[in-house]
Amino acid sequence: MTTQYEEDREIIPSQFTVLSNLERSVLDVDATLTKRKLPLIGDILQKLHEVENGDYYIFTNVDICVQPFFYDTLQTFIAQGHDAIIINRRRLRDDYKSVEELPLMYADRGKSHPGFDCFVFHKSLLDRFIFDEICVGISFLEVSFIHNLLAFAKNPLYVPDAQLTFHIGMDVLVPRKQNPFYWHNRKAYFEHIEPQLKANFDLKKFPYAEEKVVIRALKHALNPSLFTKNYLRMESRNLRRSWKEKLDEWRWDFLQK
Repeated sequence: MTTQYEEDREIIPSQFTVLSNLERSVLDVDATLTKRKLPLIGDILQKLHEVENGDYYIFTNVDICVQPFFYDTLQTFIAQGHDAIIINRRRLRDDYKSVEELPLMYADRGKSHPGFDCFVFHKSLLDRFIFDEICVGISFLEVSFIHNLLAFAKNPLYVPDAQLTFHIGMDVLVPRKQNPFYWHNRKAYFEHIEPQLKANFDLKKFPYAEEKVVIRALKHALNPSLFTKNYLRMESRNLRRSWKEKLDEWRWDFLQK
């Protein structure tokens, strides 16, 4: 299935089911931006309401490849009760050049990648998402997606290092500070999205939740898609809750003596 701008309809292969057109881009919501007619992720996802069947949806970047067993693995995760799944890709060297090399790519374990670029979610989450004016193809799209899932999913699963998806190229972070689209997405996230999500953040649903405190803190600090301030807020909330539970237990024990 595909959604598109009107001028792109003629290049869509006949085997695709064509949904209605996108009506706006990031250029329509930010007058300071020019040239790149990038769609808004919220507009794309709303087109899913035109799809009659499907309980789970997948969003991933166009340059992400999936392993032949990718969908079978997702079915297993879903059967375990996960309503959202976040998968990190593997990075492969960029000397692969042809489709005929796909078997070699499948077999190549490559190297790990810290960012998030493949998101699976139950349809019940669709109308809860808050994406404001985030556009695709630019940093902070993935940040916005994972934090929406962690805020609203009941039982999210983080898959950091499985050989399920891969990307050709070893880069991790690309230069972005001079990119005005980066600053547009960054502003949209910190000023309009995170303030509405953070009340729903729970450390138990975040990556690294099972790690010991020191390791957990270090990984949150080093991951470019997570933010230390959120971690400290959640850790502090958990600590206050733990202290309150211990104090209450002491009070009840004392009263029984």
